[in-house]
Amino acid sequence: MNPPPLVVMKFGGSSVASPDRMKNVARRIVAKKHEGNRCVVVVSAMGDTTDDLIDLSKKINPDPTEREMDLLMSAGEQISSALLAMALQAEGEKAAAFFAPQLGIRTDSVHTKARIVDIDGSRLQKEVGNGSIAVCAGFQGLDSENDITTLGRGGSDTTAVALAVALRADVCEIYTDVDGIYTSDPRIVPDARKIDRIYFDEMLELASLGAKVMMNRSIEVAKKYNVPLHVRSSLNNNSGSMIVPEEENPMMERPAVRAVAVDKDQARITATDLPDKPGVAAKIFGSLADANINVDMIVQSSSEQSAGKNDISFTVGSTDLKKAVDRLKAVAVELGGGHVVSGDDVAKVSIVGVGMRSHAGVAARMFQALAEAGINIEMISTSEIKVSCIIDRKQADEAMRRIHAVFEMGQPAFVAAR
Repeated sequence: MNPPPLVVMKFGGSSVASPDRMKNVARRIVAKKHEGNRCVVVVSAMGDTTDDLIDLSKKINPDPTEREMDLLMSAGEQISSALLAMALQAEGEKAAAFFAPQLGIRTDSVHTKARIVDIDGSRLQKEVGNGSIAVCAGFQGLDSENDITTLGRGGSDTTAVALAVALRADVCEIYTDVDGIYTSDPRIVPDARKIDRIYFDEMLELASLGAKVMMNRSIEVAKKYNVPLHVRSSLNNNSGSMIVPEEENPMMERPAVRAVAVDKDQARITATDLPDKPGVAAKIFGSLADANINVDMIVQSSSEQSAGKNDISFTVGSTDLKKAVDRLKAVAVELGGGHVVSGDDVAKVSIVGVGMRSHAGVAARMFQALAEAGINIEMISTSEIKVSCIIDRKQADEAMRRIHAVFEMGQPAFVAAR
C-alpha cells in the first residue's frame, strides 16, 4: 500500500511572529495532517529576530567573523522551531523539532551564504513514518568541520525545497503573509493583481530581481527537480499561486510582461582609468568571485580622462559593497588603474515575462514610461525574458507604479489571460 502523501510546509517569519500567529500555524498544520498527509514543516525566525540579532552583534563588534555570525543568526530558527513543536504538542499532536546537527543538511563552508551539498533525510523519514510532525529549523546546515552555516537571507525557502527533493515530497507549500505572487508589490502598487500560475523561469527572474516572496536559489532547486510549489497565505485559506514548468503547448497569445519588481538592496561600483588590454576584466571579476561576491550588471566604457584606458562599472548587493570595494581597490592598484568610487543610492527596477520573447518594443515602452516620469536610467541589462534598469533609489517606487500602469498589469484581463 502506498504511504500517505508527504507535504513540506514552510512558514516565514511573519507567519510565526507572535504566540497567537504561531498557534494559528499549528492549527493549520494539524488540519493538513488530518486531511491524510504526512507533514514536514520548515520555519523561519520569528518576525524581526534575525535583524535584531544582527543589530545586537554590531553593538558588540562592528566587524565580527562570519563563522560567529552564522552561529548567532541560526539561533532565531532554532527558537521558532522549538516553540512551534510545543504549539503542535499543545494541539494533541506528536511533534519534534530538529536543528542543523539533526537535520542531515550538509553545506559547503562559505559562511553566511552557504550552499547545500547533501541531505540525509533518513531521520525525518522515520519521524513522519511514525506519525509525528517534523518541525525543522530553516536557513541552516553543517559544513565538513561540523560548524553551523547559514544559507543567506530567505534561506528557509531553500531548506524547504531541498527537503522536498530529498524526501520526495508530493508538494512544497510556501506560506507567507500575502495570498501569493503579485504583478507587483501591492504595498507600493495598489492595483497589483495576484497571479494564479507562473512559470519557473519567470519566478526565478522575479526572485533574483527583488521580489521578496521567495528566494531565487529555492526556485532554482525546484525547477531542477520539478518540485511543485504552492505559494499561499498563512492568515487565510485562499488559493495561492502555483509555480509550474512552462507548458509544452502554451496559449497562442499571452501577456508580454508578467510582473514588475524592484530591488533596493543594490550598490554601484566604478573603477576608472583601467588599462585597455586583455585580461583586465578577468582579473577584476575573478577576484570578486574568489570572495563569493555576486556581480550583476556590468558596463565597460572608454575613459573620459585618458586615451587607451577604460572605466568599468558594475552592481553588487548592498551587503557586499565594502568587501567588493576593498577587493577592487587592491586589483586596481595592481593594474595601475585610477580611482574606485561607489555608492548605495541606486535601485534596480525590472520587468519579467516569457511572452517578451515574441513581443517587439517591450523595452522601449518601459524606457518611455521612465522618461515620462523624469527618471534617469543609469545602467541597463536584458535577457530573453527580462529587462532591468539601474535608477535613483528615491524614484524606485514611482518607477514601479509607472511601469505597472504602462503594461496594464492592473487590468482584470491581464491576469485572466493565462
